[in-house]
Amino acid sequence: MQAWLSDLQQLLAHGDAAVLVTVARVEGSAPREAGTKMIVTRDSARHTIGGGHLEWKAIEIARQVLRDGIRVPHARRLERLALGPSLGQCCGGAVVLAFERLDVGDLGWLATLGKRLSAGASTVRTVSFGAPREGTAGDAVMLSEPEPGVDASDCLLWDAPLQGETGDGALLTETIAPNEIPVVVFGAGHVGAALIRVLGTLPCRIRWIDGRDAAFPSPDALAAPGASNDLAGRVETDATDTPDEAIDAALPGTSFFVMTHDDTRDFELAERILRRADYLFLGMVGSHTKRRQFEHRLAARGIDPIQIARMHCPLGLDGIVDKAPEVIAISAAAQLLQAVDARAARREAITPAA
Repeated sequence: MQAWLSDLQQLLAHGDAAVLVTVARVEGSAPREAGTKMIVTRDSARHTIGGGHLEWKAIEIARQVLRDGIRVPHARRLERLALGPSLGQCCGGAVVLAFERLDVGDLGWLATLGKRLSAGASTVRTVSFGAPREGTAGDAVMLSEPEPGVDASDCLLWDAPLQGETGDGALLTETIAPNEIPVVVFGAGHVGAALIRVLGTLPCRIRWIDGRDAAFPSPDALAAPGASNDLAGRVETDATDTPDEAIDAALPGTSFFVMTHDDTRDFELAERILRRADYLFLGMVGSHTKRRQFEHRLAARGIDPIQIARMHCPLGLDGIVDKAPEVIAISAAAQLLQAVDARAARREAITPAA
């Protein structure tokens, strides 16, 4: 589930009002893309639309929207902010920010959106920014099915003024897509635990596998000191002596990290993953010697050379030679993000222009 969505549900369920800030439109260079979100309450702000003076100004406006809620419970507002000297930023572009005051009455559509995302379904969210009458809740947030074949995130602002600070009659339409990255990690040693810590800061859904006698650290033990931790809901530990079943059960587009203590087991896992061919990423801890040995053995087993070439072993970005578990974990996570971005670029390249 999108992190902003779960945070917003928790806040509203406790009776707090909050303002959802969305980057509704980007003109030129900007710190974050359209669709990026931040949550602002009376005394806190969660997530980021880019930091700096832009974010401070957004928080200031959001708290004014909260105060406006005394008269208009579901106040909404659009603001166009130029990213120039007036904000102390030099991006050179501009953003239109959408501000929506939400309260416990919004839990219904938020729960529906959460269920759809958890089920892997993209959803179109439509919000009107026409000025509501004083004392009314304004137009409801509408959720609908995307057009057939559309499953990527998108954000469009219709009929919004290009100049000025506010807009009446504008319509925000965004496609909110599941953003969790399915990951299977084999091995609960030091590198495996370090990798789980890093992946826990990313939108990953993780299955963590080792033998029956494995001692998995608790999610609380893996969280950074003082940090909020929702790993328990996103990491499934599996102590099993039949890890091959996890490969067969994985969804297409899953990423795999192989880092067990047994090279024979590593080879068996790698061969099974490579035969699938529909994975996103395969990374394996090991040396250049291990890779060369595996390449010869995999070729002898009839594995396609194109698939063998996709195997990242040694694991980690070129030029990073430190072998500390934490360093390997950060470098490996960066490789995974490169694979995610490359897939997004390929999809964008084959999507017909609107």
